[in-house]
Amino acid sequence: MEPKITPELVAEHGLSPEEYEQIKSILGREPSFTELGVFSVMWSEHCSYKNSIALLKTLPRKGKGLLTEAGEENAGAVDLGNGMAVVFKIESHNHPTAIEPYQGAATGVGGILRDIFCMGARPIAALNSLRFGPLSEARSRFLFDGSVRGIGDYGNSFGVPTVGGEVYFEDCYYANPLINAMAVGICKTDRMATATAKGEGNPVFIVGSSTGRDGIHGATFASEEISAKSELKRPSVQIGDPFTEKLLMEASLGIIKDDLIVGIQDMGAAGITCCSSEMAARGESGIEINLDLVPVREDRMTAYEIMLSESQERMLVVGKKGKEKEIKEIFRKWDLNCVEMGKVTSGKNMKVWMGGKVVADIPADVLVLGGGAPIYTREQRRPAYLDEAHRHDFSTLPLPPDYNDVLMKLVTSHNIASKRWVFEQYDSMVRTNTVAGPGPDAAIIRIRHTSKALALATDCNARFCYLNPRIGAQIAVAESARNCVCSGARPTAITNCLNFGNPYKPEMYYMFSEAVAGMGEACRVLETPVTGGNVSFYNEDPERAVYPTPTIGMLGIIDDIAHITGSNFKSIGDVIALVGTTKNELGGSEYIKEIHDLVTGDAPSIDLDFEKRLQRFILEAIKNDLVKSAHDISEGGLAVALAECCFGDREHLIGAKVSFQLDLRADALYFGESQSRVILSIAPASKGSLTQLAASMNVPLALIGEVTSDRLQINGDIDVPVVQLSDGFYDSIGKAMHQPTR
Repeated sequence: MEPKITPELVAEHGLSPEEYEQIKSILGREPSFTELGVFSVMWSEHCSYKNSIALLKTLPRKGKGLLTEAGEENAGAVDLGNGMAVVFKIESHNHPTAIEPYQGAATGVGGILRDIFCMGARPIAALNSLRFGPLSEARSRFLFDGSVRGIGDYGNSFGVPTVGGEVYFEDCYYANPLINAMAVGICKTDRMATATAKGEGNPVFIVGSSTGRDGIHGATFASEEISAKSELKRPSVQIGDPFTEKLLMEASLGIIKDDLIVGIQDMGAAGITCCSSEMAARGESGIEINLDLVPVREDRMTAYEIMLSESQERMLVVGKKGKEKEIKEIFRKWDLNCVEMGKVTSGKNMKVWMGGKVVADIPADVLVLGGGAPIYTREQRRPAYLDEAHRHDFSTLPLPPDYNDVLMKLVTSHNIASKRWVFEQYDSMVRTNTVAGPGPDAAIIRIRHTSKALALATDCNARFCYLNPRIGAQIAVAESARNCVCSGARPTAITNCLNFGNPYKPEMYYMFSEAVAGMGEACRVLETPVTGGNVSFYNEDPERAVYPTPTIGMLGIIDDIAHITGSNFKSIGDVIALVGTTKNELGGSEYIKEIHDLVTGDAPSIDLDFEKRLQRFILEAIKNDLVKSAHDISEGGLAVALAECCFGDREHLIGAKVSFQLDLRADALYFGESQSRVILSIAPASKGSLTQLAASMNVPLALIGEVTSDRLQINGDIDVPVVQLSDGFYDSIGKAMHQPTR
C-alpha cells in the first residue's frame, strides 16, 4: 500500500507546492508515490541544477581539442592526438561525509571513477580537494581521519594512484566538510562510450552489484542544509566495495571494446531513476523497465526503494539487439550481475513496471537537466560584510618583531604545512606511470608509448572567494593553470566543483553568480574551457555557511616529457629569479589569519592578460632549457615559497640567499600573496638568455639571489636553518593528528 500524497508528504520530498502543481500538469493526473519519489530526486538541486544551470550555461564550454561539451556525457574529454583522449571530471560528496566520513569519502571516489570508465576510459589517476574545520577540534580530526582513510582504502584497493590534491582547514568547514574527488582516464577516441538509450527494441541491462536500501534519497539529502536531524539520514550514505568496482570496470571496458552496446551510464545520484531517464532523454527515446527483475539484496523492497536506491557499483547498459549473449558472458566472466530488465521503446516516456502494474510513467525529458526540470534565477544581494572588509586599513597592523618566528609559524600552519600525513596513506605509484606525485605544484602522469605526459592540479583559495568571489574564482583558475605551467605543461581545460551555501539566500546566490562570472572570465582569457563538473549547494549548518569554494581541476598537457620541471632548487650556485610583480597586498592572506587572526581585506588583484603572458613566458623558458626549477608563489607569499623550494623532500634539503628591495611594507613583501608570481632557478650561464626572453615578452624578472647549502636568508630579516623549517613543515599535521580523534 502506497501512502496518500499530502502537502506534508510533498514538502518532505523537497518539492514546492508550485513544483507539485507542475508535476500534475505534466502527468495530467496525481502522481503515484513512486512517481513522487522520482520527481523528488530528479528535480532536487543535486540532479536538476535548477538554481545553477542558467548561470552555468554562461561558462565557455567549447574549445580546441574538446571531444565533448559540458553536460553532454558522464565526463569531459580532450583530444590528445594519435587517436587518444583524456577523460576527467571532479564531483563532490560533502553531505554524506559530514555524517559518515569513511564511507562518504570512499563512495565519492567510487562514483567519480565510474564516471570515467563508463566513458570507455581506464582510470590512470585520482586527485582530491578536501576542507575541514580546525584540527584543534576533536570532531574535525575525526572527520579528517575517516575521510582520508576512506579515500585511501578505496583508491588503493581499486588500483588507481592518488597523485595530488589540496587540504585546507577553516572554522567554516567544521560541521560541513568538503570532499571533492577528481579522476582522470585514458581511452582511444574510437572507443569512447556514450550515455545514450536509443534504437527501439534494444535491451536494457542492470549490471554490477545487487540493489539495497542504502543511499535512498541521497540526492535529496545533498540538496538541503546540514542540521541536527542529518544524523538520522545516515542510511542516505552509500556503502562502497572497491573490489567489486574493479571487476565492474573490467567488464564495462570489455563490452565497450567489443562494440556490444549503444550506451552505458553509472548509477550514481538517484540510481536507476537517473540513468533511465537521462539516457532515454539523451537518445530522444523511451525506455521500459521491470523492477521485478532487478537483483536485490534485501527482502520486500518496494518500487519506490528500488528506483531511488543509490547502492554502489552498478551500471545501466543499453545493449545492441542480438548481442545479449555476449554481454552476459562478459559479466559472467567477472562474476557480476547482468540482468536484462527492459528495452528501449519508440515513445518518449520512462515506463516502470512492478508486480504486473505500471508504477511510473513519466516523459523522460521532463526529469532531466536542460529538459523540463525547473530552472530558476534567484534573487541576489551583495553581502554587507564585503564593503566593510574591503575598507580594512592594513597600515594599522603592527609589523612583527621577528620575521624568523613568523616564517616558522607559517610553514607549520596546517593550510601550508606538508600534507604528507595524508598522502602517505595513498598509493601514488600504482600502475607505475606517476612521474611526480603529491607535493609539487602539479602531479604528472606519463602517457605510455608516447612522449607526452599530463599535469593535474586542484586549486581554490576559498578565503579569496569569501572576500571577493569574482576575483577569487579568477585566481582559482589562474593558479591551477600556473601550477601546471610550472611543471612544464600547457593548460588545456578545466573541470569544476562549485561548493556554496543555500542558493535561496540572496547573499549566497550573489556569491555564486559572481564566482561563476569570474571563472568564465579567467577561462576565456587563459583558453581553458569548462568540460563539466558539479554544483554542490546547501553547504551550511544552522550556525554558518562554508566559504564560497569553486574548486578547479586543471588538466595540462606536456608535449615532450623532456620538459617536465620540478619545483625544488637543484644545485648550489644556481641563480634564483623572481618573475612577476609584488604589491602591497595582505587581504585574505595566511599571514594575517595566522599572525593577526583576521580574515579581511580584499582579495589580491589579478590581471588576467598579464597572467597569460607570464604563463607563456614560463613555458617558453622551459622549452628553451633555461629553467632548472619553477614554483608558483601562493599561500604564505614569497618567503614561504622560497622555503618550499629549499625542501625538495625531507632527505635532500638545500638553502638560498636572496636580497631585494621594494617600496613595500616588509610583511607584504615577505608574506603577501600577490598573484602572477613564480620563483625560478637557473644555471648561471642562462642569466642573459632568460633576462632577454623576459624583456622580449614584457614580463618583469629580477635576479634576486642564489642557491646555497643549508640556510634560508632573505635580506637581513630572515635567517633560519632549512632543517628547522623542514622539520616543522613535515611534522605539523602529524603531530596534530596524534591527539585522540573522538
